[in-house]
Amino acid sequence: MIRVIDVLLSIFGLVVFSPLICLVYLIVYAENRSPIFYQERIGLRMKSFLLVKFRTMNIGTGNYATHLVDPKSISMIGKLLRKTKIDELPQLWNVLKGEMSIVGPRPCLISQKELIKARLKLDIYNVRPGITGLAQISGIDMSDPLLLA
Repeated sequence: MIRVIDVLLSIFGLVVFSPLICLVYLIVYAENRSPIFYQERIGLRMKSFLLVKFRTMNIGTGNYATHLVDPKSISMIGKLLRKTKIDELPQLWNVLKGEMSIVGPRPCLISQKELIKARLKLDIYNVRPGITGLAQISGIDMSDPLLLA
């Protein structure tokens, strides 16, 4: 049942937000010629997948967790996209593909060994990762892996 809701909501979101997605795509493209960003993440049953986002950092910025990146690496439009969470809209595609859910624990980077270990102990990888979840609405970021897990 949850999967059906995810599919319906992702289709609805992609259709309703398609004008905004196209506009943001063009704006980010004009800024750096590479508007879409793919990042390897850990998902359901520890299977890796490519998470899709709008690019918010300058090209050449390392593939690190957000809290480890120099704030100067975030582009001008990227600051707005992050603040409004618009950079997350392309993840509706990940939901439609079955790699993510609308609500669930945020998928971690493959480099976040401490978080992966903590989540393994809590059996988190039996849950599909989400675009949003308890950690996001509670203001918990990746700087505290144990609390995030």
